[in-house]
Amino acid sequence: MTTATISSTTSRLGEIARSLADRSEEWLHRVRLSADGRWYERLHHDDDHEVWLISWLPGQSTGFHDHGDSEGAFTVVLGSLEERAPGRTRTVDSGDSWAFGPDYVHDVRNVTDAPAVSVHVYSPPLSTMRRFEETPDGLVEVAVEQTEDW
Repeated sequence: MTTATISSTTSRLGEIARSLADRSEEWLHRVRLSADGRWYERLHHDDDHEVWLISWLPGQSTGFHDHGDSEGAFTVVLGSLEERAPGRTRTVDSGDSWAFGPDYVHDVRNVTDAPAVSVHVYSPPLSTMRRFEETPDGLVEVAVEQTEDW
């Protein structure tokens, strides 16, 4: 697992994401593909953390965003995703994980010609996400989403 910010919480979230990815037979039947946008379903939610299952068709992207005060981790279960953060781009292949601390800004997207599936874990559960646009001068905050927005 590669991490943007290492903490005990971040490491634990990565372990949860990898464990769920290793047991995909328990939830893979729930995955849907949608040409209208990324499909997602929350698999678990408690006071400590939440787990999201996300499917990605070719070309689908999150756009640049953060996760507010939440730390997070994700594991790609099927396919491959590209993760862009300011100043770097990386490929996250099936079986690979990425973890990050609060206020980490990134864009996750499927740049391949095949669908992808990933598991995402956040702690504390998401309450806000900020959206950013990429400009020649860097990222500019354009919106703040609250839990009820998704």
